[in-house]
Amino acid sequence: MIDEPARPETAPREQYTHGHHESVLRSHTWRTVANSAAYLIPHLDAGLTLLDVGCGPGTVTVDLARRLYPGQVTGIDASEQIVRRAAGLAFDEGVRNVSFRVGDAYALGFADASFDIVHAHQVLQHLANPVAALREFRRVLRPGGILAARDVDSGGVMYYPKLQGLQLWESAFRDVQYWNGGDPDAGRALKAWARNAGFTNVASSASLWCFASDVEREWWGRSWAERVIESDFAAHAIEVGAADLADLRMMQAAWLQWAGDPDGWCGIPHGEIVARK
Repeated sequence: MIDEPARPETAPREQYTHGHHESVLRSHTWRTVANSAAYLIPHLDAGLTLLDVGCGPGTVTVDLARRLYPGQVTGIDASEQIVRRAAGLAFDEGVRNVSFRVGDAYALGFADASFDIVHAHQVLQHLANPVAALREFRRVLRPGGILAARDVDSGGVMYYPKLQGLQLWESAFRDVQYWNGGDPDAGRALKAWARNAGFTNVASSASLWCFASDVEREWWGRSWAERVIESDFAAHAIEVGAADLADLRMMQAAWLQWAGDPDGWCGIPHGEIVARK
């Protein structure tokens, strides 16, 4: 085991930074195994069982279920609204080897050794106690089972041009996520957190989301232009003192400017781990 002084086992607050505004969900429904869990593909053998923690609207979960058929896949999320939406997606797409339920990352509600794979995408960065959650993930894994986790590392986000509004957004986002009990630099800590949770066989990798084409910039930039005003991020930023309404308007304008700039480019790095029990 290793020491981790920067991340205590308890925190005074834990709240999801983004919330579930429609602008957030539109962003999350873009996610697939190919663009958000490619590192896991070599381990997806037909017939394996998988638990997807923090499944969100279910696009990745349903994709995983298709790849693992006839293996059973279960998605859990803290939001009942999101669970209903994910179940509706699976029904509409005819994927029957997947189910969804409301769940708690710290108390999964499954017996020991229930799953071959536990997957968590963009989850641990939002948890006040990521090591405690990982210990619970390990509990429900079968011997030899795989934990797969991927999280953003906001400290490495790159964008061009360097607009003042985007710099303000970057600073405010970090302040808000820390205030909510999370860690915006979770990607670089995944290996350490997994080792602290009892995993000894941990393979690490990294990958990048890149938004540069006209279509990509239009989608990503306009998504964030709406999110900085309409999603829970806006209320949190004002409450914590990270930004006021004028600042949020500046961030919105910067995202729209970036989206319309043919030279615009954005790279978002992620840390990834595959750990075996």
